[in-house]
Amino acid sequence: MKVEQFPDPYLRLPWGELGARVLSAGNQIAVTLGYPAKGMVESLAAELGEYLGLEKGAQSIDLDLRFQAPAGRGFNRVKHIVAVASGKGGVGKSTTAVNLALALDAEGARTGLLDADIYGPSQGMMLGVAEGRRPEVKDEQYFVPIKAHGIQAMSMSFLVNEDTPMVWRGPMVSGALQQMLNQTLWDDLDYLVVDMPPGTGDIQLTLSQRVPVSGAVIVTTPQDLALLDAKKGIEMFRKVDIPVLGVVENMSSFRCPNCGSESEVFGSGGGARIAAETGVPVLARLPLAMEIREQADGGLPTVVQDPDGEIARIYRDAARHLAARIWRQDAEPEAPLIRMADD
Repeated sequence: MKVEQFPDPYLRLPWGELGARVLSAGNQIAVTLGYPAKGMVESLAAELGEYLGLEKGAQSIDLDLRFQAPAGRGFNRVKHIVAVASGKGGVGKSTTAVNLALALDAEGARTGLLDADIYGPSQGMMLGVAEGRRPEVKDEQYFVPIKAHGIQAMSMSFLVNEDTPMVWRGPMVSGALQQMLNQTLWDDLDYLVVDMPPGTGDIQLTLSQRVPVSGAVIVTTPQDLALLDAKKGIEMFRKVDIPVLGVVENMSSFRCPNCGSESEVFGSGGGARIAAETGVPVLARLPLAMEIREQADGGLPTVVQDPDGEIARIYRDAARHLAARIWRQDAEPEAPLIRMADD
C-alpha cells in the first residue's frame, strides 16, 4: 500500500489524486493537505498505520501533518471566501459562522470573519470586542481588521453604536458591504468567513457579483419551514454559480441536563432529507444547548470557551469538512471549453 493511495477521511478520494504532497521513510510520513487538520494528527496516524498494515504493537506512524490552502478564487490577500447563510432568521447562523471561523483557526488556517449582516451585526459582541472600539484607519481609506481570539474581524458594529439602527435602502447596504470587503486590509487569509444576513436579497447578490466566493454553508434547523427556506438558499447560490459546501443542522436534539434523555424538539431527519434531495452533505448536527448561546453572548464562543468539549469538536469537524470540499474543487480539472462555429 502506498500513502498516496490513502483515501481522505472526508472526500474518500486518494490523497495523490487530490494533490497532497507525501514524503515517507519507514514509519515517518510527512503529508501536506489542502485543508487544515491539526486536530486529526493522532487519528490520521492510527488510520494510516492500519491502512499500511502495521501490526498491533509495532512501531506507530510518526506523522508530520501540514497544511497549504489551494490557490483559491479569492481577492487581494484572501484565498477563499466562505459565505455562511440561512434561508430564515433564528436558526443560529451567526453563532455557527463565528464558531466555524474560530474552528478553522484552531485547525491551523489563517482566518478572518466579515459580518455582512448590515442591519443586525452581532459578531462584535460574539467576539468580545468592547463596545465603542473602532478599527484603525490606514492611509485615510483602509480599515485594519480588529483581532479577536486569533482571527481578523470586520463588522458594521465596529463602525456604529450598537443601538444605532441601519435605516438604509438596498443600494446603501450593498455599498457598505463592498466598502468593508475592499477597504479592509485583510492580512494573508486562507479563509474569510462571511456571516450573511438571512434570506436571499441584496447582500447575497452583491457578494456573488462582486467577489469570487469559493463556497457557501447553509445553516438550518430540522423544522419543515426552516428546511424549505434552506432549500431555497441552496438553489439561490447554485443559480449564481456558488458551490454549496454543505448544511449545518442546528438544534437537532435536546439532551435533558437532569436525566440525560434526548428529545428531538424541532423534528428529526431534516438534514438527511436536504442531503438526499439536493446532493449537499450535512457537515454537522449540533444540539440545542444553552451553553452555545451563553458562550457566544458572553464574547467567548464555544470553540474558544470549551475547546476540548464535544460541541467544539463538532464545529472543528465541520470546519475541516468544508475546507476539504474547497480543496476538492481546486483539485478537479476544469471542463474543456467547447465552441460551436458555423462552417
